[in-house]
Amino acid sequence: MNALIHKERLRITSIHFKTSKWIIFSGVPLAKNSYKVNSGKYYVSIKINPVDLPIEPSIGQHWLVSGTRDIGEIETGDYLMEQHTYESPHLIECQLPETGEQFIQFIAKEKQFKGIGESKARALWDTFGSKLFSILRDDCEANRESLLSILSTDSINAIYEGYQKYKNLEHCNWMSKQKIPANIQQRLLKHHGENSIKSIKLNPYLLVGFGMPFKDIDKLAISDLFNISNNDHRRLSAALEAAIRKEIEKGHTYTEQAILKPYLTKLLKDKALVAEAFKAGHDKAQYILNPNIGTYHPTAQLIMENVVVKRLIKLASKNNLYDKLVDTAYQVAVQELPYKLTDKQSEAVTTCLGNTVSCITGGAGTGKTTVLRTVLKAYHQMGYVIHAVALSGRAAKRLHESIGFFTSTIAKLLRNSPIEPSSDKSKHLLVIDEASMIDLPTMYRLVNHIAPSVHIIFTGDPDQLPPIGCGKVLADIIQSGTVANTKLDIVKRQEGSSGIPEYSTLVNQGKTPKTLSTGAIFFHEVNKNDIPQVCCNLYQKSPENSRIIAPTKQLVSEINKLTQTTLNHKGSLLKFEMHGEYFYQNLRVNDVILFTQNNYDKGVQNGSLGVLTSVEATSDKYGEVTLDTGEVIEIDQPILDCMELGYAITLHKAQGSQFPRIIIAFQKGRIVDRAWLYTAITRAENEVHIVGSADDFKGIVEQQSNSHKRNSYLLELLKT
Repeated sequence: MNALIHKERLRITSIHFKTSKWIIFSGVPLAKNSYKVNSGKYYVSIKINPVDLPIEPSIGQHWLVSGTRDIGEIETGDYLMEQHTYESPHLIECQLPETGEQFIQFIAKEKQFKGIGESKARALWDTFGSKLFSILRDDCEANRESLLSILSTDSINAIYEGYQKYKNLEHCNWMSKQKIPANIQQRLLKHHGENSIKSIKLNPYLLVGFGMPFKDIDKLAISDLFNISNNDHRRLSAALEAAIRKEIEKGHTYTEQAILKPYLTKLLKDKALVAEAFKAGHDKAQYILNPNIGTYHPTAQLIMENVVVKRLIKLASKNNLYDKLVDTAYQVAVQELPYKLTDKQSEAVTTCLGNTVSCITGGAGTGKTTVLRTVLKAYHQMGYVIHAVALSGRAAKRLHESIGFFTSTIAKLLRNSPIEPSSDKSKHLLVIDEASMIDLPTMYRLVNHIAPSVHIIFTGDPDQLPPIGCGKVLADIIQSGTVANTKLDIVKRQEGSSGIPEYSTLVNQGKTPKTLSTGAIFFHEVNKNDIPQVCCNLYQKSPENSRIIAPTKQLVSEINKLTQTTLNHKGSLLKFEMHGEYFYQNLRVNDVILFTQNNYDKGVQNGSLGVLTSVEATSDKYGEVTLDTGEVIEIDQPILDCMELGYAITLHKAQGSQFPRIIIAFQKGRIVDRAWLYTAITRAENEVHIVGSADDFKGIVEQQSNSHKRNSYLLELLKT
């Protein structure tokens, strides 16, 4: 190991591996001010956390690296090659080419510049020289016209699109030196563009608004570069913003001074500065003070609440729409049913048809799906275009299977064109399934994405877990009484029933079932330390039908590792090779896989499940996953980054989905309450196994749930 600091420039030729924690890439060294490779053949390899990079590495880019290096030898064909490896280097920058020849090679080899080869790149440099950099930085009509003598319109589009990510390269490198994470950089650049550095120098504390922790910014702000004093109003208002954000992360849309003060004191370490922070925040309109009740409302959340309320109240005012046309559609839909609706179900259908906005709510086994399917048939009969959405991919798939109409995730809907009436499609209906999971920002985006004339139906169970984000939209809508709601509360017991709906209803009501094991529900009394092993044992009895649900990521990880070791320790590991060295992912052939991000190009959504069916690597893939839909997904770098073991998952990943057999690992803790248990039990179609302490179970069931104790002003606004 050579402890000296070395500096090298390289052109990237390979990107070997990328996850959220590590990226490994390599290239050929470049002599200064030249496109030529240095004398003596060797590779330069870099292993680093992506957060520490100014931009995403790509083949053809030029990089400067400085730090300590390992020097080794690797076999390449019939001869030895030297390899210089830098792990977490002191300095790393992406650099634009310095010379004409470098630029030509850069344009020709960087995949971002589609359809522009070496001859066109050389012609550009021969014509414009170094002026080309300023031409590419400024995408205007005059600059585009000047390029037409060499490039086609398509090639001009390609070169401007390709150069887009390099426009702000200088800014990214500067921010990386200040230890500003790459994800924060990109958010800042989207908002401030070429003024990003100027904006930071004016006020480094603006980075709080882009997700950077206050304490990290404090370290930056006291440096010689900024030299900001402790009582600077920029610092004080940022501390207040951080305190308010902390409350929003807990699910609240407003808070009180008494709650903000302790956290502010922790950040500022001075009571006098805390008082000044509230004044600074008021001057900057960071919050609006409600003088009647003394509550602090973050301005952004209050705006969102007002926009949502305005749309809902406007829709709710258009009721009594049930006429002869609607009744005809209703009769047609009902006639297609193989059985008669109950009075309550019939009421729910007519309510949805007679109002522009309505809710269908109820627990498991109450017939929500039957009602919704009937409602949608009637709407379809009346010529409405139906847009049915759910929050997760699995929930959207399940919704499609239930109603027969096309469904999508909310994220996908929001990426498409807004829902607007047209001459041939004048009537639209938006169905939001599992609406208890919808937070305030998502609802705000939805109402801004659809025309005011679009009808809305919410379906869900407000007693399930509230959203991860702030607010409790469905619960507030129902409680306000402003929107028409039909609550289906009678569990229809069928012959051979599992007993799960009845059991979950008792839990929801705060009543401990007389017999903890009954019907298809099995309670396993175990010591806390034995929960992972018992869950693993139960999973083995029917792996193809089972899913384990656990409250914390730590417990999920422990169960996943144990289950993998027990069931699949001999499976071949997912691996890749880099210059003779093997790197492994702890994923094996036949492992159950959970995807944690959306990737619509690949057909993968957040919450998708599958099995790792191949680890045979090629030049452009690491293996294959077969989804539970039967579709085969090739594993490339973006896919690999969102793959985890999926034997056990958190409840939030399971919410909106159901599985034949559910194993619930529960233990006392902040997360597990009555609502958590109720939601977990209702994820099962046929069979439930509850693993834990009977005393803990009884205590959790009979104690009032805290899940819905959120400060949300939406309810008050809906009432007024």
